[in-house]
Parts: sequence; C-alpha cells; structure tokens
Amino acid sequence: MASLRDLRRKIKSVTSTEQITKAMKMVAAARMRRSQSAIIAARPFAVKMEELISSLEEERRALLSSGEAPAGVRAFFESPAEGEAGLILITADKGLCGAFNTVLLRAALDWLRGRKGKVHLALVGRKGRDFLRRLKGLDCEVEIELAGIFPRVGFQHAEVLGKAVLDAYAQKGLARWDVIYNEFKSAAQQRLVRRTLLPLAAFGSEPAPAFNGGPRPAELGYEPDYEALLSALLPRFVKAELYRMLLESQAAELSARMNAMDAASKNAAELRDTLNVQANRQRQAMITKEIAELVGGAEALAA
Repeated sequence: MASLRDLRRKIKSVTSTEQITKAMKMVAAARMRRSQSAIIAARPFAVKMEELISSLEEERRALLSSGEAPAGVRAFFESPAEGEAGLILITADKGLCGAFNTVLLRAALDWLRGRKGKVHLALVGRKGRDFLRRLKGLDCEVEIELAGIFPRVGFQHAEVLGKAVLDAYAQKGLARWDVIYNEFKSAAQQRLVRRTLLPLAAFGSEPAPAFNGGPRPAELGYEPDYEALLSALLPRFVKAELYRMLLESQAAELSARMNAMDAASKNAAELRDTLNVQANRQRQAMITKEIAELVGGAEALAA
C-alpha cells in the first residue's frame, strides 16, 4: 500500500498534468476558431473555381466529341490505364490528438497494400513522414516532404506542394494522385477522406451548373482562347484544392486535440479525487492508530 507521502506526491503530479491539459485545450480551441474562419473565407473561392472548371470541362467534352479537344490539358482529365500511382498523405506534426493520426496511417497502409510496384509519395506532417520512413520493403519515391507547417498553413505551402505534385504527374507519367486526409465536420467530429486529386475525371460525371442563370458554356466565348484559359486555371485549381485540404486537416487536428485534452483533463480530475480520498482515509487511519496507542498507553500507566 502506498504511503501518505507517495499519495501526496501523486496528487501533486496529477494536478500539474491537469493544469497542462487544460491549457492545451484552451490553446487548441482558440486556434481551431481561427482555422474555422480561414476555411469559411476560402470556401467561396473554391466553390466558384469548381463551378468554372466544371463548366469548362463540359466544353472540353463537347470539343472532344468533335475531335478538337486541346491536347495540352487532356492529361489533367485523362491518364494512362496502367502506370505508377502517387499518394498525398496529410497528417499532424505532433501527437496528443487522440486517434487523428492513427486513422490516417491505417488508411495509408491499406492504400499501399493495394498497390503493386513503385509508388510516389507527397508527405505533409511529421507523423506520416516518420511512419512511412520506418516501413521496410516499401518501393517508393518521395516527391516532397512538408513538416512543421501546422497550425500556420498558408497558400504558399499549397503552392509548393501543388508544384511538386503537378511536376511528378506531368513528367513521370503517373496514372493518378490520391489524397488521404481528415476533414473537419464539427468541433466534435472529423471525417476520413480518401479521394483522387488527379486526373480530374469527376467533373465529367454530372452536368455543370450555369453561371447564375446565364448562358451555357457552349454559348460563351473565351479570350485569349479556350486552351490558354484552361491551362492557366487547372494548376491553380489543383493548388486551391490542396490549400482547402490543408485547412480542413488543420482544423480537424485542432478539434481532435481539443477533445483529447478535454478528456485527459476530466480523467486527471477523477484520478486526483480518487487519490485524495485514499490519502484522507490513510491519514484518518494513521490518526486513529495514534489515538488508540495513546489511549492504550494511558490505560497501562493508570493500571
């Protein structure tokens, strides 16, 4: 049984841990609110850019049916059936955020098991980078590593990441680039996302929306020309999508850390209360024992 001194030492240690976890929860909550504001601010641009690319893709399919589709942008929408694949893995730089990184690393392992041959990697976050470095027998080529960018993600990080991804896709003839990250849904929930970033075949799956009720793409004219406009927009669209994913992952990480620190603070408080009860009982037992010894000694003297 632990001594009263040991119990008091444990109570002091648990109290210090509780204060640290509460402070980390408050910091994560403040940063998460800023991250939410950044996502909300970036969302209108991303929505309009997606509408524009979708409309241009409808025009591209119309030209493709007539045999006049621009060859310079075809690779963004079509890729070889067979070829090497790439994975963009977005994890956190630090731990203490519950199962945030575990879910991502498990999904990355499942993705790697489903691939044969060489794979190309774009790693964001120290946790994913360090984990994949420890894997043995992995035939991979790391195109880019970004570490230490959270929680201050900027568009410049998406620019660097997007350039590496697009260069590898164009120069090395990759069949696809997949991305795995956690999406922010609410302060209490994150959602694992696995999707294909390149090629942009998803835009051909449904009709494109009109521009605020305006004319359809076939009725619009493009200056300087269709191919130049699409060639300039597509790389920017890919980088904007990567920027949105980085912001989503950042907010999801902070919310996961806030929840984890909240749970840790509650557990520390419960443990502290339990240790206080044990210490009080042991102190009362010691006092009772001393009183009994005094009474026994006084009775012995009186006899």
